Amino acid sequence: MRIYGINPVLEALRARRVTAILASPRADARLMDLLSLAEAEGVSIRRVTAKELDRVTRGGSHQGIVAEVADAAHVSVEDLVVRASGAPLIVVLDSIEDPHNVGAILRTVDAAGADGVVRQSRHAARLDGAAAKASAGAVAHVPVAEVVNIARALEDLKAAGVWTVGLVGDAPRRYDEVDLTLPTAVVVGAEGTGLRRLVRERCDWQVSIPMLGHVHSLNVSVATGIALFEAVRQRRAK
Repeated sequence: MRIYGINPVLEALRARRVTAILASPRADARLMDLLSLAEAEGVSIRRVTAKELDRVTRGGSHQGIVAEVADAAHVSVEDLVVRASGAPLIVVLDSIEDPHNVGAILRTVDAAGADGVVRQSRHAARLDGAAAKASAGAVAHVPVAEVVNIARALEDLKAAGVWTVGLVGDAPRRYDEVDLTLPTAVVVGAEGTGLRRLVRERCDWQVSIPMLGHVHSLNVSVATGIALFEAVRQRRAK
């Protein structure tokens, strides 16, 4: 896949997934440092015009660099649970297709030290381009399990001992009233539609984030961050 922007390419280099780079002939200090790292890793670098970079990124904010990146190794739902360093903390995406939201969620998952993301393979945002840029490079580090059916994936998580917590706007229980120190999967849906009925019904708990102002909902990436860092807070307190 193809990613662009200094931070996403730098993190992909650190993860040793970059196979080739296109770079602007004009480079500032940050870009020169990145290219030096790429040369040290033996990555091929080709200088191209800014117009060519604009073309291959379809006008994206490339900051003078584009990289070809090898696909990540396949990860299953069971892998996310087994590989967790402590009580698993996982995010499940239900029908979230906007690449900026997906990228922002990946960035938050990485920042919170969570163990990975589960998402449906169909009708899903690609993890290159805008999603990689919005993730600030987290896409190179966060394990993502692609599944055919989200509702079935929730059953797999339950069978592995993970409690599923769905963020639902009208749920009477608050998000901070459940024990997130347990193995937990936070389940979030697309803005506007929220969790689909079958997914919602399969959640062990349905919780909401109280809205105190005039706006009645949060961006899904913000809501995900609130839930994840509540889990971090509870786990540190314990």
